[in-house]
Amino acid sequence: MSTKRLPIAISGILATVTAIGATTLHAIAPIDWLHLRLGSTVAVAQDIDEQINIQVYQQASPAVVSIDTVEGTGSGSIISADGLVLTNAHVVAGSPTVTVTLADGRRLSADVVAFGDNGLDLAVLKIRTPSNLPTISLAPRPVQVGQRAFAIGNPFGRFQGTFTVGIVSRIDQQRGLIQTDATINPGNSGGPLLNSQGELIGVNTAILGSPSGGNLGIGFAISIDRIRPFLAAVRNGRAPQTVQQPSPSPTHHPPQPLALNGTVIPGRLGQGSHVLADDNSFFDIYAFEGRAGQRVQIDMTSGEIDSYLILLDPNGNDLAQDDDSGGGTNARLSVTLPRDGIYLLMANAYEAGQTGSYNLRAVAIGGNSVTHDSRW
Repeated sequence: MSTKRLPIAISGILATVTAIGATTLHAIAPIDWLHLRLGSTVAVAQDIDEQINIQVYQQASPAVVSIDTVEGTGSGSIISADGLVLTNAHVVAGSPTVTVTLADGRRLSADVVAFGDNGLDLAVLKIRTPSNLPTISLAPRPVQVGQRAFAIGNPFGRFQGTFTVGIVSRIDQQRGLIQTDATINPGNSGGPLLNSQGELIGVNTAILGSPSGGNLGIGFAISIDRIRPFLAAVRNGRAPQTVQQPSPSPTHHPPQPLALNGTVIPGRLGQGSHVLADDNSFFDIYAFEGRAGQRVQIDMTSGEIDSYLILLDPNGNDLAQDDDSGGGTNARLSVTLPRDGIYLLMANAYEAGQTGSYNLRAVAIGGNSVTHDSRW
């Protein structure tokens, strides 16, 4: 059985605090002097961080636009003075002409001129009447885990110019995706992910939401490594002018709660489901609360699709996958959970384009089921 590589994963950020005995500190310096020094160091670090935030926003925000289509809203980055705007394919697909709102309030018409190929969720617009347009530069250096990350966009189509800060949590080299904990919401799609120099390192493309609809701090951006070849194809006239394959859908739909009590949950994969970027297969996503040492069994059965299950631990690591252990084309996972927390389950079709109904059943072996309430 082959194992799928995931475009969705959650990287936990672990902080370790080491306590130093007070006697050692007293041996080095008087306590008042020490507090003064520590306080000054913290204040200076905070001031530097604030200045970086302000500089990045002042440099990049004038070139971040809001995009309005018949279907909804998104964000984009002006990347050339003659009016080229980089965004997501899913933001503008089906809309040959869109309205672009600049940071200064100007509303301009723009034409969709190119899309990414092979499901790459990128597109380029051309503003019809460019005039004194600010631009965002592309980062010349590779992205690294741990570096600062800044997002600017128009969340929910109502808050243009919103600025959020985080780090690069993970890099998926196989799919050219950057995972970040900088807050991204619906409407941020197509906007820039930036480094500390205000340079573009990615295009925000997807998020993972909570069952209550909140943001989990798990966002994804298409990496600069995929953006550069796409823009070269655009400038050479080789980029497609229509979407060739369904682009990965933005995963802002909240996971459905999954009770570990044996209840059968019916589902259907197809239009409206998420799309796994690795192979363009459909999937639905579920969430449940588990405990360390708890044994769970999850079955996905269907007479219409080849079932495939993927389980992620609370840190977003790939914990288990299964194709046919349930017999025939049915999938079954039997796993001992490694830690307390919220686990994510992807009910997936094995092959691209497979659509059909399925049944999902999860049970905590030994009766340690967890029932969710409206507060979760």
